[in-house]
Amino acid sequence: MKKIVIVFAVLFIFNKINSQEKLGRPFFTSDINFTLGINEDYQIGSDDDNGPFIVPAALFFRVGVGYEFKKRVAIAFNSGYDFHWNYDVDAFPTYGSLKYNITEKDGDAFFTEVRYGKMWTPSSKYPDGNYYGIGLGFQIEGEKRWNTIFRIDYHRKGIAGFENDRLDSISFGLGFSFF
Repeated sequence: MKKIVIVFAVLFIFNKINSQEKLGRPFFTSDINFTLGINEDYQIGSDDDNGPFIVPAALFFRVGVGYEFKKRVAIAFNSGYDFHWNYDVDAFPTYGSLKYNITEKDGDAFFTEVRYGKMWTPSSKYPDGNYYGIGLGFQIEGEKRWNTIFRIDYHRKGIAGFENDRLDSISFGLGFSFF
């Protein structure tokens, strides 16, 4: 009789452990963003070929690992490479991010994300500084565990030597996440 009770207790515990809802899941994410800027050589009404009024100004690459809690809140550690060719600035931001899914339906999510960290510059022309960011995005559930991400972000990089000692930009991005 004791063996039957022990077997049922073990089966009950095993069933209970496997049937409980998971609290979260780890993920990997990556994206590429670009920033548009005003062409400083452009002149209104000029016949010179100085290019268009709005031109690409920067390119950002990001990778990160994180953990999502109950499909609503996610935290991540990220790193990346930023290249602003208009100002000849190379930067390597490392930052933590907090993402909150405003709405989630059928695996697709509309979210907001805040970022804070440190920005490293390899050049002696500019010192290291802080990195801040906030953005909105849309994550589309894909096949299996891959998701596509579209985003728009505001970035602030603390760089001495720029106006107000910072470089501000708005970027548009395309990326993915893998759960």
